[in-house]
Amino acid sequence: MNKLTLPLLDRSLYPQVWQQQTLLNPQALLLAMLIADITPDANFFTRQLLANDTYQEWINSSVFGRYLQRNFTAFSQQIEDSFNIDMPSLFRQELMRHAQYLPLEQVLFFAGDLPKSVRQTKVLSTTVNPATVIINSQKLSAKAIMNNPTMIINQIVIRGKQVLGFPIRHNKRTSERLRNEVLILDFQDLRLVNEMNIKGKKRSNIGETILLRSYELR
Repeated sequence: MNKLTLPLLDRSLYPQVWQQQTLLNPQALLLAMLIADITPDANFFTRQLLANDTYQEWINSSVFGRYLQRNFTAFSQQIEDSFNIDMPSLFRQELMRHAQYLPLEQVLFFAGDLPKSVRQTKVLSTTVNPATVIINSQKLSAKAIMNNPTMIINQIVIRGKQVLGFPIRHNKRTSERLRNEVLILDFQDLRLVNEMNIKGKKRSNIGETILLRSYELR
């Protein structure tokens, strides 16, 4: 059975106008939220997504909701090297059967350090919401046990045609709707292509140090 490729979401979302600034792509919007006077408003972005026909096509084509994700994530967080063997085979096979190819040039985000297991398990939870990734990164850095915690934000561009995943269908009546997640289930190569330190906006009179990493996924 041939798998379908999801339509490119970013083509229908950008350019965006936020607080009188026109942002041409997801990377530009992320940077504007980090270093310019644009507030990271996850709820506002989510409302745009839910009103977007392409995003509706994404989530309506998905069998993957938060209940399945929580169970699947529990398996993916096992520390044993034999993850793919020990995981109930029917569970993974069924998810892979329904997974779809992610579109070329789609941009995804995730917060914090890349787990070392990702390249073995081929499982990574991302979001299409740049405000959500900023908020999640702030929470992670706040938990860090050091005087000057660094926010780590990662952006991924899909460069290969064989990246499989699921847009997650969130409950629209709970805070989960702000996650706007896409779970990556299989890929061939995840490569770091750029890394830079930027000085973020001042919050609580303290300028935040941000490590922005860019990846390509094939």
